[in-house]
Amino acid sequence: MKNKKVLAISGSTRKLSTNYKLIKAIEELSKEYFQLTIFQEIDKLPHFNPDINEETTADEVTHFRQLLKDANGVIICTPEYAHGVPGSLKNAIDWTVSSGEFSHKPTILITASTDGQYGHKALLETLKVIEAKDVEQLQLSISFARTKINDQYKITDEETLIAINELIVKLAQSMNEKS
Repeated sequence: MKNKKVLAISGSTRKLSTNYKLIKAIEELSKEYFQLTIFQEIDKLPHFNPDINEETTADEVTHFRQLLKDANGVIICTPEYAHGVPGSLKNAIDWTVSSGEFSHKPTILITASTDGQYGHKALLETLKVIEAKDVEQLQLSISFARTKINDQYKITDEETLIAINELIVKLAQSMNEKS
């Protein structure tokens, strides 16, 4: 299973956000299951424009799409902003709608925020529309996430740690199933 590749995306543009810390914790916890690459250039993607065709797509978009194509699975960890999906994350996903990189790709959705229920539901619907595989079984909402992970990238809340470990195993299983 270790030869499987997973792309992790933080919905926050803050370099040391709670969601980034959570991804770093997952990276450590998942080493025996898959190889994790963290996409840290979400703030470099240009605004989505459906009029731009494949020949004129920005290099940043091409690179992001290629990372997704090369991955066997995806992990999205995101906060909720103003009861919605962070604009930079929605923008990144919008760049994949017509090119289909999420289609039939096992995808974990973790919303780690103070509350997060509204943004989580909206993003879950978006991921279902773009055919992310098993996203309904691979989801978790972590309320008050900031209090459950420390600056050393360790999940300090036992319930959250158990839930994350279960998601890692489920993602590994989903990546090994035929679509």
